[in-house]
Amino acid sequence: MRSIVFYYFTFLLAHLCFAQNKISDQKVVLITLDGLRWQELFTGADPLIIKNENFVKHPDDLCDWAWENKLEKRRSLLMPFVWNEIVKIGQIFGNRNLGSKVNLTNKLLFSYPGYNEILTGKADDRSINSNDKIPNPNETVLEQYAMNYNPIKVATFASWDVFDYIINEERSKVYTNCGFEPSSDFPLNSDEKLLNQLQKQIPSPWGTVRLDGFTHQFAKAYINKHKPNLIFISYGETDDFAHDGDYESYLRSTKNTDALIKDLWEFYQSNSYYKDKTTFIITTDHGRGSNPIESWKSHGKEITGSDETWLIIFGKGVKAKGELSNNQVYNNQIAPLIRKLMNLPQKFGSDYGQPISLE
Repeated sequence: MRSIVFYYFTFLLAHLCFAQNKISDQKVVLITLDGLRWQELFTGADPLIIKNENFVKHPDDLCDWAWENKLEKRRSLLMPFVWNEIVKIGQIFGNRNLGSKVNLTNKLLFSYPGYNEILTGKADDRSINSNDKIPNPNETVLEQYAMNYNPIKVATFASWDVFDYIINEERSKVYTNCGFEPSSDFPLNSDEKLLNQLQKQIPSPWGTVRLDGFTHQFAKAYINKHKPNLIFISYGETDDFAHDGDYESYLRSTKNTDALIKDLWEFYQSNSYYKDKTTFIITTDHGRGSNPIESWKSHGKEITGSDETWLIIFGKGVKAKGELSNNQVYNNQIAPLIRKLMNLPQKFGSDYGQPISLE
């Protein structure tokens, strides 16, 4: 983690080197929900899990707010912003019941390889083959933006502490605030000072993942200060609650993250710098199992369904198509889409995906 002052010094060099690039008013927010299954997104609470005492301690309480017999109502209970609002203005990919498929191209099917694929536009199973804290040798689209434009105008906020390495903060010059890091965006305002204090005082259930509320609020503080044109926010609770086998908390976190995304969208739409100029892209780094039912807790190349993901896009330039059917896209197409939106040079080669069409 570096002080934000460092990035002001690097901005001048980047500006001089890449002043020829045309900067538009396009803004992008990339969001990931770690390990959220397509099944919950498109069908709501799983009937095979919600009443299973191995995964739900208080099924009656959970059913009170998460269960409806009708699928459309059930998924709206879980993710009301997605199914009451986004579906009317955006595009939602990955409902395999409708023949819409989103898949990973990496073969390892866990987090670091998944995020590398999302952020670079290609899988790299040789270099990225663990979740170890190893600096990413590949250039992400965030680093590309920092080098071509302004490093102050791009940032990453993540609940998982490995993201400093996935983004390769040292080399990329992209400001990151990940895991349990306090804000170093000096001088700190009162909100950041309070967040730093509360993060020390409120324990997380996990040693490497903080609660998503902190990630969200740190990101909003940075947006208020610097108005980034490209920001990546990675929420992590869903994956860790799933690994814990705690389906109730997994669903509660999913519902809460839906509300965080709504809060962020409304925040952007209320600000003249962002209003009607921002494209939101939301996805996940991997899928999870479903058969046998215990495999919902897990993922990886041995778990069927781990390559099955989903994608939501809405905002500027996105034709309202709602829930799509009978199509195939891949996670390696996300970085190329961002490059296209942000007027960045594409990466060419057989391993790189092509930009997703929003028309």
